[in-house]
Amino acid sequence: MSIDKAQSAQPGLKAKKRIDWKERLFHGLFLTSAVIGIVSLAIIAYFIVRESLPAFQAVGVSGIVLGQEWLPPALYGVATMIVASVASTLGAVIVGVPIGVLTAVFIAEIAPKRLADLIRPAVELLAGIPSVVYGFFGLVIIVPLIQQVFDVPAGNTILAGIIVLGVMILPTVITVSETSIRAVPASYREGSYALGASKIYTIFKLLVPAARSGIMTAVILGIGRALGETMAIIMVMGNAPAMPQGILDSARTLTANIAIEMSYASGVHANALYATGVVLLVFIMMLNGALLYLNREKAR
Repeated sequence: MSIDKAQSAQPGLKAKKRIDWKERLFHGLFLTSAVIGIVSLAIIAYFIVRESLPAFQAVGVSGIVLGQEWLPPALYGVATMIVASVASTLGAVIVGVPIGVLTAVFIAEIAPKRLADLIRPAVELLAGIPSVVYGFFGLVIIVPLIQQVFDVPAGNTILAGIIVLGVMILPTVITVSETSIRAVPASYREGSYALGASKIYTIFKLLVPAARSGIMTAVILGIGRALGETMAIIMVMGNAPAMPQGILDSARTLTANIAIEMSYASGVHANALYATGVVLLVFIMMLNGALLYLNREKAR
């Protein structure tokens, strides 16, 4: 009997060994993927910082970050571009996030299935449009419209950039927010309806707060898209490296400054453009860290 039991247990042991082997394989694969991502970020950061050091040594950190004049090869201040980047990104968030979240709510909870199945591919199609097409649309339609409506000398303004960026972040905000709202357990809805709550009350008082983490992730991704956008901004914002006084002034963002001048820059000028990239990287990390911290605090 003992021999029979041992023989019958051997197939089970072999199957368990095969499962353990597969688990170790996939564990190593996932770990390797995570390490590659972290190492890639570290290498990129190291390269940018290394190339920017001569500029920081020649001009100083305060001279670059707080300086308001960009006149190579003498002055390399990017404060005006920081203001332009913040203004255009903040405006895009104000325009795009409410529209995106409300659209996600409509698709996930309100729209009939046939209508939702039509809107969802259209949103995904927006994500596939190249940024240069958005820029061309803004240059042909939005810029002349701003010039005509507000009676300004040129429509290439921060407002034009805000509108274009607001449209560009919509696919990210809508897709991630809709997924987060759909992920809320059905028992939440059923319990709310059982207590007599209306559908709109359930959506905005229960489902949206429950999906806050995913919606905040959508906002963070949208901010990253807006801050990193280059081609469309170059086409619609005028690229003037001066301190803007309002949203109807032309301005140049950090990314636009790098793209415009990198092709012919050399020496300290090129290093200053790398320093602009460092400023942008640090700014994005600080902003994302602050948003993640606020999201964690609200979740407690």
